[in-house]
Amino acid sequence: MLFTSLEFYVFLVLALILFAVLPAGKRWAWLLAASFLFYGFTQPSNLLYLGAVTLVVLACARALERTAHRSARRTLLAAGLTAVLGSLVALKYYDFLAGQLSLPVLGLKAPVGYSFYAFSAASYLIDAYARRLPAHSPAGHVALYLAWFPKILAGPIDRATNFLPQLAGGLRADPARLVSGLQLIGWGLFKKVVIADNLAPIVDRSFAIAAFASPIDLLISVYFFAFQIYCDFSGYTDIAIGISLLLGVQLLENFRRPYLSRSTAEFWGERWHISLGRWFRDYLFIPLGGSRAGPIRLYLNLMLVFLVSGLWHAGLGYGVGWTFLVWGALNGAYQWAGVAARPVWRRVGEWAPRLRESTALLVLRVLLTFHLIAISWIFFRAKSLGDAWLILKKIALNLVEIPSLLPRFPFTADHYTAFALIAFLIGIEIVDERRSIFQRLAAAPVALRWGIYYLAIIALLLLGRWQAREFIYMQF
Repeated sequence: MLFTSLEFYVFLVLALILFAVLPAGKRWAWLLAASFLFYGFTQPSNLLYLGAVTLVVLACARALERTAHRSARRTLLAAGLTAVLGSLVALKYYDFLAGQLSLPVLGLKAPVGYSFYAFSAASYLIDAYARRLPAHSPAGHVALYLAWFPKILAGPIDRATNFLPQLAGGLRADPARLVSGLQLIGWGLFKKVVIADNLAPIVDRSFAIAAFASPIDLLISVYFFAFQIYCDFSGYTDIAIGISLLLGVQLLENFRRPYLSRSTAEFWGERWHISLGRWFRDYLFIPLGGSRAGPIRLYLNLMLVFLVSGLWHAGLGYGVGWTFLVWGALNGAYQWAGVAARPVWRRVGEWAPRLRESTALLVLRVLLTFHLIAISWIFFRAKSLGDAWLILKKIALNLVEIPSLLPRFPFTADHYTAFALIAFLIGIEIVDERRSIFQRLAAAPVALRWGIYYLAIIALLLLGRWQAREFIYMQF
């Protein structure tokens, strides 16, 4: 069931009705059943994978609770992580590596959402090992944490330390959360079906024929893909967080206006896919020594994190290939450049503090960061490394001539619609950066507020491409 389908909202209404009539302390049991129903709706075999991961997590966590000896606890943790993450690696990469090494291909494929709940399971095991979890969490609560239907397909990668305490006192939805939840669902749907899915056909055409597409086509598609993937993924997580609020659960924030970042470090560390970035920080970067083990180790740790991130993203609707490893390495190189530039920025702040904080420099930094990220998205989206290099080459070699070619380019109504939607999104994000648009709506006169709501509904109906395609991050 897609979040953009009618059948999902029938399911959600029924889930909300039963949630409302059940006692607060019993609601988790119904939501666990609803989560299993949701996940197994289109492919019942998905439940076998989810069940296996859940059993491994429960068995290892219970054993960790009963075991005090340090070496035995490490062995249990290693066994649990090997089972969960090892299966993820095998399902996602075996056939690709087998093809590269002329080994038998087994036709393995990870079920939808496996990358997300495998990482949730791994974080649960690590937190159980570190004794950061509530003691003796009920098995049903742990199962619901892994299966929670709003997030299971594409995140956010919530933490058990955030999720489980909310179940302990019984789930309740207050009016303020209901309003916030509905607003997030509406905004998420707008970003997905109105913006992302109207950009997608233009992007798909150019990337499918990179060798024959014009440099302007490719350049436009690179820009469009940057906003397509942002609106597609953040749209999903807005809807997931909004649905969770309707059911009394507050999930972790996952996006914070990423294309207003002033550096790639800010983009990846504070604004884009925040839950995954924190996962890598807490469970990989810091255990490796982080920035405490000297400059060489810092550079190695940063690159390793981004290479692993590239591997994790492989298979994201665009197949498993070397492009994702290059994408990870390129973003790792950006972090290297950022670390190397820190002393320079520090000196600029000391010598010319007004220059460093000037609006002009801020805009330049935001534009530079956006373009660095957009270049990396080429490797993310391209069908192969050859296509990625070809796209970069065609754009770079014709960059000087593109302004003179633009007046003769055959722009269509779809192009103009896409440009208008992107401009609207950027305007909203800039306004939201200063003060939340939802807070502004709450303070606005009732007539204006409801007028905006009605305009949004009309836009969803007239411009939305409902059920046109799956969410990108659901496809791996």
